[in-house]
Amino acid sequence: MRIKICGLTQVDQAQAIAQLGVTDIGFICVKKSPRYVTAAQIASLTIVLPETIGKVGVFANQSLTEILATIDQGGLTIAQLHGDESPDFCQQLRQQRPNLEMIKALRIRDHLSLDAAKNYEAVVDALLLDAYDPNQLGGTGHQLNWDDLRQFRPAVPWFLAGGLTPDNIQTALSQLHPDGIDLSSGVEISPGIKDLTKVEALMRALQPVHV
Repeated sequence: MRIKICGLTQVDQAQAIAQLGVTDIGFICVKKSPRYVTAAQIASLTIVLPETIGKVGVFANQSLTEILATIDQGGLTIAQLHGDESPDFCQQLRQQRPNLEMIKALRIRDHLSLDAAKNYEAVVDALLLDAYDPNQLGGTGHQLNWDDLRQFRPAVPWFLAGGLTPDNIQTALSQLHPDGIDLSSGVEISPGIKDLTKVEALMRALQPVHV
């Protein structure tokens, strides 16, 4: 199972978290986010990470030109589209970067929101389900209604996000079977500053299921 920690801003924390056994580390490329880092800052973070770690840039409603420039300058290997990007936009990005892994995040209000996932299955590598918030695109700490996800079986791998913490992760994974998990605020001291003790607790909680 993939374990993604998102919203890092500090080089030392990126190195420490990589050593704990996570598979992917995410960087927020959205300027209005309190976890925003510039492409130059991302480059200083990705260069210290092992090649085996997925380096995820999180974008939202940004131009193709801006996304491509940030990917190239930042040394990113994965693009996570967290806004209102259409399947056609995803296809355009795919044409520009055929080898780039692409994750489409969907903010779920209710079980009807899951229907949108079908529109993206043919054009992205994975989906990420996050909680809907009218004012924030992610990192809200709000939990999804897990009951709505019990029958979710997309044609591509999917990440569970939204309000996950070291304390509730075992409960979540006993009810759902995602291919990956994504945490940000659930392992933070403040936006962009992670609590390494919580990340360690998360990894311990995952030991029975983490292969």
